[in-house]
Amino acid sequence: MIQQPSLLLVEDDPALGLVISDFLQMAGFDVVLAAEGFQAKDLLQNRTFDLCILDVMLPGIDGFELARFIRTINAVVPIIFLTARSLPGDRIEGFRLGCDDYIVKPFNSEELILRIKALLKRCGIVSGNAKPEKLIHRIGKYEFNPHELTLDGPGGRISLTRRECELLSFFNEHRNQLVPRDVIQKAVWGNDDYFIGRSMDVFITRLRKYLKEDDGIAIVNSHGNGFKLTVSD
Repeated sequence: MIQQPSLLLVEDDPALGLVISDFLQMAGFDVVLAAEGFQAKDLLQNRTFDLCILDVMLPGIDGFELARFIRTINAVVPIIFLTARSLPGDRIEGFRLGCDDYIVKPFNSEELILRIKALLKRCGIVSGNAKPEKLIHRIGKYEFNPHELTLDGPGGRISLTRRECELLSFFNEHRNQLVPRDVIQKAVWGNDDYFIGRSMDVFITRLRKYLKEDDGIAIVNSHGNGFKLTVSD
């Protein structure tokens, strides 16, 4: 049996906490819900989690203080702030405290799942409902082998770089799904700053060139929203 990644969700709104918890459990995660900071602190002292999702405005101990505590006992566990506080100063404080992502309410549930999976993948943790990885993936007229870093198609075999392979693997895993730019950057590069964004554009241009022999394949740029690998079956 595959072990489900364990998430600590700290949310003081009872209704919202239950909704988020249920959604995360349906996505294949083991979720422990805490309603306030002191309860979360007790949980953290008695068990380990693969990822922590924290509201900022909490009774007792707020999310920022809780993050400081987490970093004293675990320097590497991913932390996501999920909060209504959207001021630039709040974001800066969150990242200064060592959070890995900062999501402002209201949020898209599917995007939250993608961000969680991206962080867990970077940490080498696989989602509990993940299927065994296939050796070769069929993408339209192409056969993609991520282990051999090769892409075989109408024009012959293309040898991919490690980064090209990681980017194509991510697109293939989220085939026909619109994925925000910063989620892709964090999943593949581990960062979403301006220069990483320009680098990603170069790599996407390369992948488009490699896949151009199949008119049924496109990497679509939805300006301001993200990218989508579309494949016509």
